[in-house]
Amino acid sequence: METTIERKANTKPAPAALRRRKRSWADIAIHAVLILLTIGTLFPFYNVLIMSFSDSAAVSKQVVYLIPTTFKTTAYSYIFQEPRFLKAFLVTLFVTVVGTSVNLIVTLTGAYVLAKKGYPGRGIVMSGIIFTMFFNGGLIPFYLTMKNLHLINNLFVMVLPVAVNTFYLMICIAFFRTLPAGLEESAKIDGANDIQVFYKIALPVSKPMIATIALFYAVDRWNEWWYGVLFMTDVNLLPLQALLRELLTNYAQVLSGITTSVRFQDSGLYPEMLKMAVLVVSALPIVCLYPFMQRYFAKGVLIGSIKG
Repeated sequence: METTIERKANTKPAPAALRRRKRSWADIAIHAVLILLTIGTLFPFYNVLIMSFSDSAAVSKQVVYLIPTTFKTTAYSYIFQEPRFLKAFLVTLFVTVVGTSVNLIVTLTGAYVLAKKGYPGRGIVMSGIIFTMFFNGGLIPFYLTMKNLHLINNLFVMVLPVAVNTFYLMICIAFFRTLPAGLEESAKIDGANDIQVFYKIALPVSKPMIATIALFYAVDRWNEWWYGVLFMTDVNLLPLQALLRELLTNYAQVLSGITTSVRFQDSGLYPEMLKMAVLVVSALPIVCLYPFMQRYFAKGVLIGSIKG
């Protein structure tokens, strides 16, 4: 016959079961918090999207929050019917593709060389590179330099001056230093030179880092507008971001007049709709690119942070 103590011992949960129960509740709480944070992060983007497709009356009354009351493409029609839109898109596409390629070539080759500790004059070169992170020559000398190089109204003015980002270069240097020295030594024993080691050994094992840096550079080049405004006097050579900025500025000036304001509002276009449509058009290509880079990006976000 069981005693009272034995019955209590039999009904008491095992320590392992208690730990699993505590972990399950902790996991539920953590997932709930993360879901709320995700919703809070994505909601502004969702709100931008639905506002860009809403009508002027709903936007002006600020009733568009979760569900659009109507579906109209007035703002997108205003953007896509701009005669220079296709040219601006092609300019930005050229700058993104060519600029990112130049960025990767210069950054990866430079980082691989500077990662070698036996490189003569490496300290002086590194000091000069780091110096550019904190100081620059100023806007007027920079403009005069581009003018003397005949880069005014030249698409390469949005490529060559930004051929390397110092911060990204430092990340690549830190990554190349983590590569095992045995890889290079074994390749050289087989007769490979430094260039062959770089292209056949270092680059293939650096795909996560390359994909991450390429995504960063592609976003920078796609969002390029300042050099376009500064160095392009030919309006047909403006990048997409500069053209979208010009459309917003011109539309704001148009709305400053009462007569024209009524005319545009009667057409169904409202300033907030145009702003949101501009945001969608400017960000959508890069957003669509990210899923294809995600598998590399997830591995590459911590490059250079762990050694061993």
